Amino acid sequence: VQLQASGGGSVQAGGSLRLSCVAPVRPFNNYNLGWFRQFPGKGREFVAAIRWSGDPTEYADSVKGRFTVSRDNAKKMVLLQMDNLKPEDTAIYYCAAAENFLRLVRGGEADYWGQGTLVTVSS
Repeated sequence: VQLQASGGGSVQAGGSLRLSCVAPVRPFNNYNLGWFRQFPGKGREFVAAIRWSGDPTEYADSVKGRFTVSRDNAKKMVLLQMDNLKPEDTAIYYCAAAENFLRLVRGGEADYWGQGTLVTVSS
């Protein structure tokens, strides 16, 4: 199963982007969904996640108050609304699906990954 992420692009600091990810996992409602990002030359880091039930959500401290994760069960999608973007948010963003929420959030362990979408924020 391949998750398909989209919505990346270039934006100026203070701007917004909305990332989408189609997750054709079955059964979709059993999976917790999340977003990670990778900076050049560094490992992947956790950004945000949402439980299979839609609540609760978890966020990295660096994005709290600026990013919002949500899911659309009918469309089998996970979304990441990114507001007030900063140059340090520049990275490749990956979506992920996992049956274990804590492993996803704390260990970055997922059952399935997307291919990544590039977000570039200029100052």
